[in-house]
Amino acid sequence: MNCGDDMKDTYILGIESSCDETSASIIKNGTEEISTVISSQIDIHKDYGGVVPEIASRNHVKNITIVLEECLEKANMTMDEIDAIAITYGPGLIGSLLVGLEAAKTLAFIYNKPLIPVHHIAGHIYANSLVKPLEFPLLAVVVSGGHTELIKMDKHYSFKKLGGTLDDAIGECYDKVARVIGLEYPGGPKLDKLAHEGKDTYDLPIPLNDDTYNFSFSGLKSAVINLAHNEEQRNNEIRKADLACSFENAAISSITNKTKKAIEEFNIKTVIIAGGVAANSFLREEMQKLCDELKVDLSIPPMNYCTDNAAMIGAAGYYAYLDGRKADLKLNAKSQDTLI
Repeated sequence: MNCGDDMKDTYILGIESSCDETSASIIKNGTEEISTVISSQIDIHKDYGGVVPEIASRNHVKNITIVLEECLEKANMTMDEIDAIAITYGPGLIGSLLVGLEAAKTLAFIYNKPLIPVHHIAGHIYANSLVKPLEFPLLAVVVSGGHTELIKMDKHYSFKKLGGTLDDAIGECYDKVARVIGLEYPGGPKLDKLAHEGKDTYDLPIPLNDDTYNFSFSGLKSAVINLAHNEEQRNNEIRKADLACSFENAAISSITNKTKKAIEEFNIKTVIIAGGVAANSFLREEMQKLCDELKVDLSIPPMNYCTDNAAMIGAAGYYAYLDGRKADLKLNAKSQDTLI
């Protein structure tokens, strides 16, 4: 499937640098990963308890050329064989975004290739197309460090936001609660693992348990902080595994309750989970139960597509390319930008 020639394959070079991963990928026809290279900075930022934007930017500058060259070498391809360049323009850390964006614009200019702007969340959604074709109407449950949203799609590259977080994103909340419990960065995956060792014994509220499609996690985060503080004042030992389990139950219930409401209201056929928190084992389990109960298809990307990577940007870029979305060399990075 290609513009003008059904027989010709389309190769998209995706570039992703929105946070602390420098990544390049070559994707064939939006569904097949030819090569992906990721340079992660997790070990660098671990000492600081989170991503330091200035350090992230400097490491992107250091790594971007190496990552791009290695990606092409791994695919045994040259830039002449690439049809278009897809780049994450936002949202994300502005300094990090600019490094990838300038690299993409430079390549587009030198090799005279179309420049395809890709929203970071569109990338996370289209990571699922690398697993199996997307079937519509679908509901994308976007869960990451910066986003918690329900997105309805009736066709490719058509996004309707049903609702989103009013404050903290679920991934951000996980990391903050993990810090309260005493887990080192990145805390989300460690908290998820710890929760499986505990029981739901602490009384925590399900956040924004209403009829809207919006989310709020700041109250739940505050409830955990207050609970931990009160237990400390009483000289009571905090049962960390139980607290992790109670927190996870409350947080994930918020997601599944609203997902169920959307499936029933909009006659959804497919649910996909997108974003870094898609790696969360409890979320995967609960969403599978829900989709089995409602008899809808569930798509979850494999672990390597949950975290930030350029394969998802290349996949999304392919469908944006078919949709005729192109940018000129004035394209700028946006630290905050809505998907719609």
